[in-house]
Amino acid sequence: MKTVITIQHTQSVHHLNGMIGSWTDWELTDVGKERAENIGKRLSAELAGEDFKIYCSDLIRTRQTAEPLLRYLGAAAEYRPELREINLGSACGKSNKWLRENGAIVKAIDDRSLPDAESGRDVWNRLSAFCDEIMATSNDIVVVVAHGFVLPTWWAIWLKWDISMLDKAEFHGAAGGVSSMKETDEGKRVIMRLNDMSYSGEAYGLLELGR
Repeated sequence: MKTVITIQHTQSVHHLNGMIGSWTDWELTDVGKERAENIGKRLSAELAGEDFKIYCSDLIRTRQTAEPLLRYLGAAAEYRPELREINLGSACGKSNKWLRENGAIVKAIDDRSLPDAESGRDVWNRLSAFCDEIMATSNDIVVVVAHGFVLPTWWAIWLKWDISMLDKAEFHGAAGGVSSMKETDEGKRVIMRLNDMSYSGEAYGLLELGR
């Protein structure tokens, strides 16, 4: 049986200033750092003594989210570009307002907000091989620290959905949300917990969505 725990990065500066997140390297806010500390303290108590491995997007806001957990555990993460947020191309470094005025509306998995942006299928493709890789590891527990578009896509891949399902239904992430899923010895994949905000110390219901 393998357990996968996902952590969406906590509140980032771009959640408050109206700017695009994507591949722009934003830091966490003071609130985000406090919530990351809470996640690290609480989750490390569960992981202590377990056989685990931690993977993290290489962008600053995810690295800062993972840092307290790594510190409490005395562990290291493997930083992977496959876990970066969706690439919005020339919108990076610009505002959400700019994207609304200059980008296309994304309705389907193959749509792009801009010609040089990734589509949902692009993100799916780069995550699929990564999913296969970590499910083949010998570790009992895998922790993945990533972003608000990437993790819901990851959950769909992990559940073995067909990609076409994302044109009909989708998950939503929450900043600081911790989710847990297990593959049983019989090969059944089950989501046990989705967007649990209690680890960050934030009451569930205040969902800070953002890319």
